Amino acid sequence: MFRKLIPRLSVRSIYQIDLQAMWQTGVRGIITDLDNTLVGAKHPQATPELTNWLRKVAAMGFQIVIVSNNSELRVSRFSDPLSIPYISSAKKPGNSAFRRALGMMKLNPEQVVVVGDQMLTDVLGGNRLGLHTILVVPISPKDEGFFTRINRRIERYAVSWMRRKGLMNWEE
Repeated sequence: MFRKLIPRLSVRSIYQIDLQAMWQTGVRGIITDLDNTLVGAKHPQATPELTNWLRKVAAMGFQIVIVSNNSELRVSRFSDPLSIPYISSAKKPGNSAFRRALGMMKLNPEQVVVVGDQMLTDVLGGNRLGLHTILVVPISPKDEGFFTRINRRIERYAVSWMRRKGLMNWEE
């Protein structure tokens, strides 16, 4: 069961993702979480650094869709000024929002990566559909809600088990 929680790649932040290498392997779309992946959970807008990164992503030809379990209000306030399509109230790790994002981009699973900060939502959801998954370190864990804090405890247990089994070897 824990194997579905293992990301293909783990990095400290989105800025460490090798976009050129992804493009060369045929990736054309990015499904990304919002809170604690792109910005802190309490930050309503993109930072200048994030805005530049998103411009670079678009200039390279990638499509991007934000898929968030957060509310329409939260996600739209972030996404609309950047003209980034989104799916709010996504109910990750369920398949529906990930499938909708694939349809919005008109891409196949092998052409898309999922980027997120949670194993139990982003990684599990992406892996269940055969998408390439990238786990990032949460930007601002102190701002997380109740259910996310519960997920983090489960994730710590899963990571510990996976390390003992030799399935995971990155630093937290």
